[in-house]
Amino acid sequence: MHNWLASHDGEDDAMAAPSTCPPEHGSRRIFGDITTNRLWTFRVLMHEDLGASEHLAVVGNCEALGNWQPSDAARMTQEENVWSVEVYIPRHCATEYRYMVCAVEPSSEEPLVRRWETQFQARAIEELDEQPPEEQMDIFGSVNGQEKVDRGWLTRESIVQLKFFYAPFTFKQRMKRRHVQVKVTPMNLRIPSAGFETSSATGPMSPPEDSLSNDTHDTRENGGDSSTAFAFSEVVTLSADECEIRAQEQFGTACGPSDLVIFHITVGDLENTAYLIDLYTYSSRVAKEDGPPHHLGYHYVLPNLFKRSEGNLEIPITCAKGHRPLGMMRLGYLIVRPSALSAHMDMSVSYARYWNNKWTGLDVGHRGSGTSFKAKDAVIRENTITSLKNAAEHGADMVEFDVQLSKDLVPVVYHDFMIYVSLKSKCSMQEHDFLSLPMRELTLEQLKKLKVYHTAEGLSRETRSFHNDDNLEHQPFPQLSDVLDALDIHVGFNIEIKWSQRLQDGRMEEEFEHVVDRNLYIDCILDVVLRKAGSRRIVLSCFDPDICTMLRFKQNRYPVMFLTLGRTTKYEQYMDPRGNSMELAVWHAVAMQLLGIVAHTEDLLRDPSQVNLAKERGLVLFCWGDDNNSQDTIKLLKGLGLHAIIYDKMDVLTTKEVKQSVFHLQAKDSQKEMLKLQALEMGHVWHTSANGSEEQQA
Repeated sequence: MHNWLASHDGEDDAMAAPSTCPPEHGSRRIFGDITTNRLWTFRVLMHEDLGASEHLAVVGNCEALGNWQPSDAARMTQEENVWSVEVYIPRHCATEYRYMVCAVEPSSEEPLVRRWETQFQARAIEELDEQPPEEQMDIFGSVNGQEKVDRGWLTRESIVQLKFFYAPFTFKQRMKRRHVQVKVTPMNLRIPSAGFETSSATGPMSPPEDSLSNDTHDTRENGGDSSTAFAFSEVVTLSADECEIRAQEQFGTACGPSDLVIFHITVGDLENTAYLIDLYTYSSRVAKEDGPPHHLGYHYVLPNLFKRSEGNLEIPITCAKGHRPLGMMRLGYLIVRPSALSAHMDMSVSYARYWNNKWTGLDVGHRGSGTSFKAKDAVIRENTITSLKNAAEHGADMVEFDVQLSKDLVPVVYHDFMIYVSLKSKCSMQEHDFLSLPMRELTLEQLKKLKVYHTAEGLSRETRSFHNDDNLEHQPFPQLSDVLDALDIHVGFNIEIKWSQRLQDGRMEEEFEHVVDRNLYIDCILDVVLRKAGSRRIVLSCFDPDICTMLRFKQNRYPVMFLTLGRTTKYEQYMDPRGNSMELAVWHAVAMQLLGIVAHTEDLLRDPSQVNLAKERGLVLFCWGDDNNSQDTIKLLKGLGLHAIIYDKMDVLTTKEVKQSVFHLQAKDSQKEMLKLQALEMGHVWHTSANGSEEQQA
């Protein structure tokens, strides 16, 4: 492990090299035999202002650049707005690399990736390239004219989001009309053993209570309060003009009756960080430009209040001047912890916001070959390996299916939250022959061995039979790992993560509250995807906006899309407003850097201009819904420029002549181009035959 906290100006900071290598000199990195390496100076121009603990580093595909591991990247030094580092890179092969913005977490001395370049093709130094002149340098985030910088993913740090939706404050009568601004400051609760100081990164320690004075808001915003934790405290407002995460202003962010505000706080030590919430208000007689606001009140949120990964807090507001109760505020929270595999993810490539321009109007098989319990003529059971394979054989570019956990935390493919279990075997079923259970209450073995019925069968008391129902691949509840193994690698997957939400009337989608914590739930699914997916094109999606946020920040490889209801007459809307309109869904997707939106076709047909809301923000747009089960509607949606349409009965509704996925065709084209290049190198030529096919000629 490299010493990221050390200065890079002398020998003390020399990074440990293998015993067969010469030592580092200053900020030069030497790995392997020096005769096979050459000295290269990386220079990059940085136009953005960096935080006090942020710096630039370069990571790449050779040992001196960390072999794509952020913990082993080469840290750069700054001179004005130019950052540089000298590194010995291999002489006889190309060197690929990317720049990133890091911050060093004091306790672990590990770099946290704040932002990094995510162009699909990394920068490259070819074997015969010579060092460019000093004035010719890279520009951070811009590669060949394409600008692409994404936020990092969690490795050892955590994210705390505090949600202030629609001015959740209750004040005394005389203050009800006050417009409130909120600022959140992370505070260090760790008590140093020496009694006076923590590490130099956090500064001297003092009890949080010492900061409670009439002018504390000034010292805190200027960094004068030494008890501030190592953290990055940012904010986003879900609106057209402010839907990107940004640094907080000195006196906070407006949280009015129509505002949806999320404080996005990255913390290094979750268990020892509290959150000081300051409330400010401007007098109606004083304009914002004329002076600072009045410090209205405050509250400390201690980490022991976070009982689960998500929830709501109802907490008192203490008057900043008289320290007496002033009112109450109700806010939601979300805790995102790093997954066990996230520290091992490299920076060679990211598909998190990558979408090829050729991937448009894709055909996606809903639950494979379609919903099997709405149509009486369905012959293949939904969400089975057979159903998925059948859709792929009829030309599906991707297959969409639902994943949730069994009681023993195994990811299985199944849609409904509830199932019915037969209590006894009879020729004819009676009213009490079925027992309704949450699917998550049965282990994988029980799901496989018990006679389990779909919700539609349990409610109607009419069982369904499907083609080859006894065949293993026709069985319900296939494991996600088996599905990843069973289907052709060129078939894309749209994996919907099932998570029950609260509806607007306060009821849960399923009858019971979740018993598995969100972080554990997501980690179990991601563990399988990251280990088994290989080179498959995968999109993760969910109706729960917080699950989407967690999927985005727990890994750096696969894109995430936000499933939405929009304005609908067919379904009950959720209590969380972010999926109930296209506008809010788009703003949330932009804020959390999701790939895009999976919109409800009912809402798109109501107002097709909403397609532009997503596309103008650079988002990818899929759509779902029963309205898609029509060739005319599919044609209309493709004409509107949607990137993918999810529908039933791929074998009936597809108009494809070539029944292969776009990814399969793309792979064949790439292979053909590779063969051409190999043929040219060997002295062969290619010509086109009379029937249009390409042939090789010596």
